[in-house]
Amino acid sequence: MSLPNEIVLRPRFQETLDTQAASLLDQLEHASTPPFLVKRLDDHVFIKIADAERHFWSPQLQLEILEEEGQEGCRIYGLFGPNPSLWTFFMFLHFGVATLFVILGIWAYSSASLGRPYGILLGAMGGMVVLWFVLYAFGRAGRAKGKPQMHQLYTFYKEVTGT
Repeated sequence: MSLPNEIVLRPRFQETLDTQAASLLDQLEHASTPPFLVKRLDDHVFIKIADAERHFWSPQLQLEILEEEGQEGCRIYGLFGPNPSLWTFFMFLHFGVATLFVILGIWAYSSASLGRPYGILLGAMGGMVVLWFVLYAFGRAGRAKGKPQMHQLYTFYKEVTGT
């Protein structure tokens, strides 16, 4: 399986292997080699870039490895994503901009209903729309910067699993 040329936001993949889940989990858990850090929590494995090579936009790979029911082998669910604190920060910013947009809209409507000037409020609402586009562009630029490391993580995963 290969990743498409265009990495989507939080791309996912799944594979079925003939290897037992427990042995694969142990194999991945003990595969930490620079610049990769591997951490395991139950059936989940998190592969990150080491601090020396990590930048603001560095992605991580989360794997969930489950036994196949009634069959030998396991199913792997993979998810690429940004650092969880970065993801939370961006969601907080988007929520804040959306909330401010709604508040300004209510304020502008109230001002218009009362016959007061509301042009500045409509301008501020337009500013929130522009800010949304800036956040979007910033996220796309970050995704492009993290794309090579995403491919490194996937290659590392493929080397360790031998697929």
